[in-house]
Parts: sequence; structure tokens; C-alpha cells
Amino acid sequence: MSTDAAVRTGPARVAWRSVLLVATVAAAVHLAVATRYGWHRDEFYYVVAGRHPDWGYVDQPPLTPLVARLAADLPDQLLALRVLAIGCQVGCVALTAVLTAQLGGRARAQALAAAAVAACPLFVGSALLFGTTVVDQVVWCATFVLVVRAVRRTTVGAWLAAGLVAGVGLENKDTVLVLLAGVAVGLAVFRRDVLRGPGPWVAGLLAAALAAPNVVWNATHGWPQQRMAALLSAQQGGTLGALAQLPVLLLLFAGPPLIALWVLGVRRLASAAAREDRWLLGAVVVVVVAFVATGGKFYYAGPVLTPLFAAGAVSVEASDGRRGRVGWPVAVAVSGVLAVLVWLPTLPVTTANDLRAVSPFVLETYGWPQFVDQVRDAEARMPPGTPILAANYGEAGALQLLGPASGLHATVVSGQNSYADWAPHTGTPDEVLCVGTWAPGELGAYWADVREIAPITYSRHVDGEETDLHAAIYDCRAPRGTWAQLWPRLSHLG
Repeated sequence: MSTDAAVRTGPARVAWRSVLLVATVAAAVHLAVATRYGWHRDEFYYVVAGRHPDWGYVDQPPLTPLVARLAADLPDQLLALRVLAIGCQVGCVALTAVLTAQLGGRARAQALAAAAVAACPLFVGSALLFGTTVVDQVVWCATFVLVVRAVRRTTVGAWLAAGLVAGVGLENKDTVLVLLAGVAVGLAVFRRDVLRGPGPWVAGLLAAALAAPNVVWNATHGWPQQRMAALLSAQQGGTLGALAQLPVLLLLFAGPPLIALWVLGVRRLASAAAREDRWLLGAVVVVVVAFVATGGKFYYAGPVLTPLFAAGAVSVEASDGRRGRVGWPVAVAVSGVLAVLVWLPTLPVTTANDLRAVSPFVLETYGWPQFVDQVRDAEARMPPGTPILAANYGEAGALQLLGPASGLHATVVSGQNSYADWAPHTGTPDEVLCVGTWAPGELGAYWADVREIAPITYSRHVDGEETDLHAAIYDCRAPRGTWAQLWPRLSHLG
């Protein structure tokens, strides 16, 4: 009998002691460096968006901005946001262990799968900041767990729980639709009997009802979220670009030492021993193909690693080899150390700057107070009441959230994404302090007199998006129209 065939196929009890140990270590590591650098530009945007409550925004549904806004009302805004992100990471760790137990894995398999997620660069890096990605990951993990549970229990109540989580997830990120499509196809191909009952259909209706407010908002605003998705797809080269990025997910962001684990997971789910759960492999394939075909970013499909890690851990446990008892903990430890060093703000900022080609996101959490101080100093020399126009939402959010503590109290507007909906459209921009990255001559299309005051710089020879793109501060006068006339051209997605 093969080792795969020897694996128990029924669910096992969750070994919470070992699982919670792994989750606690992961949480402690993240907390130790959570606020070491500072805010990420996306976190500024989520908080500001949440302060303009609506059923949707041009680039996302409303859930994450609402939660970010609530967290930002606490005394330590940044720490509160990062605790939420770490909570999502811990949720992914624990839920992967539960999924492993559902697939028949006992304590060793559960600990291995949980540790793999805790050490996986994709999940480690996503928990760097609170945003739609880390929330999406925990929604996918919970949906996998609840659908596996519902398939086995076959009760409407079990299916309603899955529908509830998926529906809430759709108010965070539309990528959950792809997950649901993958689950539906996987069940239709490998477990068609499940679809004969009312449970999956009731769950689908519940998810659709919960997603409806954002769908209605999106439709009544001309489907901006779909335009945003198309723009992001085009920026990375569409289907061919997504296909080229697929190895980045499977080989680099899965964690090079953990590649063998997800490969074993594929083999396990394709084996006769996992016949009841083979639909999971079908769902994984559909998700990956769908995101590649639509030009989605490589990390959109990242959460499918959790059922592969879970199934792979079950297979490892079945083999029970002496070498594996040493080799797998070493592989997880190596992956975890590399992930923490490269994808979290652990290293000195100058060293992190040298690693930007591998992990550019970490440096996006550095330098915002310096940016705000430079703009404050320029604004102090302007006439009272001079507004500030920021080129992108990160710059605008930094000035709005960090500016008051630095002594900057000017009105800040931006034309990017949903910021374009929050700006004033009355009056004339006689003199404006324009901040950020602008194409040569771009500001001249809106003001006849444009003078550069100073470039944006960071200390300690650190680079960032602003310095890479030669962002600067400009004094703009003699407008070529009113705000209402200029704003349609200043508004943009990106």
C-alpha cells in the first residue's frame, strides 16, 4: 500500500496546542517589527477612504476602508492597523491547520502546514500592512475550511456559514468571485452529488445578497472597479504578463524551501486517497487559470497555497521518514528567516534599500514623516490658505494624516482614484502647491506659471517611489481655468 493510500481520509481533531504555538511565534515576530519603519501609502488611503463612508470606491469595495477608519480612531493608529494585519496572518495560520485536520492530518501535519503559512513569503509580506490583500487571504482560508466542512456535513447551516464568509469577503475584494467560481467548477467536476442539495445554492444566494450593495454602487457609478482592474491588468502586460509572473508566485513567494510541500499537496489531492477532496485541486487550477487569463496580479491567487500546503503536510506525515522529521522543520525555518529578513522591516533601512529589487514594498513604509516635513516647510512660505494638490493618494494621505502633528493644516486634494470624488469643485486655483510626480510639462497644462521649489529627498541615501520618479514640490500660479474646468483632466485611475 502506498503512503498516500495509507493516510486516513476522515477529519482529525485539531491539535490546538501546537497550532497556537506556531501562531504565537508568528504573531510575536510580526509585532516586534510592526511599526519599525512607518505607514504604507495604501494604509493612508484606506483610512481616508473610510472617513468618506460609501458602499464602494473606484478601486475597491468598502470593508477594509471602514475597518481601517475605525482602527485609526484609536490612540496609536499605526499599531492598531498593524495588529489587524497580524491578526489576519494568525487567522491564516490557524485556519490552515484546521483545513489540514479536515483532510485527515494529525498533530504533526497540522503543525507543518501552519508553520509553512507562517514562513511563506507571500503571507509574511502581506501582513506587513493592513489592507485588502491580507483580509482577502484570511477570507479565502476561512472559505476553504467552511466549504470542506459543508461538503462533508451536507447541511444547509454549514453551507450558510460558507456563504456568509464569502459574502463578507466580496465586500472587501472582488477576487473572492474567482474563488467561488473555482469551488463551483471543482465540485461540478469531482463532487457533482454535492450540488444536488440546496446547501450550495442557498450559500451562493446569501453571498450574492451580501455583495449586492457594492454591486449596486459599482453599477450606478459606471463600473469603475472593472475599469480599475482592466488598467492594472494592462499595466502588467495582460495575460502574457500574468503568465510570466506565475513562477514568481509558485517558486519565490511560496518560499523556495517550501516548493516541495505544495508539489506534494498537488500529488496528494490527485491521488486515490484524496478522492473526496479532489475538488480542491480543481478549484486551485481554475483560480490560477482565471487570474492568468484575466491578467491578474500574481498574488491574487496566492491563498490557493493553503490547501496545497495542507494536503502536502498530510502526505509528509504519512511518509513518517526520519529524514523528513528533521528536513521539513529546517525548510520551514529557512523560509521563515528569509521571509522575515526580506519582506518585513527587520534590517537596517539602508540594507532594505539594497534589496528593493526583491522586496520593494518594505521601503514604501519608510520616509513619510520626512516627506511631510519638506512639504510643510514649503507650505509655510506660501500665502495663507494655499491648497496642496498631491499627485497620488499616498502623498495626499500622508499629508492629511501626518501633517497636523507636523504643523501642516492646509487643504489637501488629489485627482487619483477615489480622491477625485472628495475634492472641492468650486472656485479658482489661483495659487496651488503641487506635490509629487508629474510628467514634464504636465502642470503647465493647468497653470501658466510653474516653478519648482525643491525635489523630494529621503535621508540616509534611501530611495522610494517619490525619488525614483523625481517627485518635487511646485508653486503653481495663473490657472488656465477653474477647479471645475481643470478637475476632469486632473482626475485619473492608477
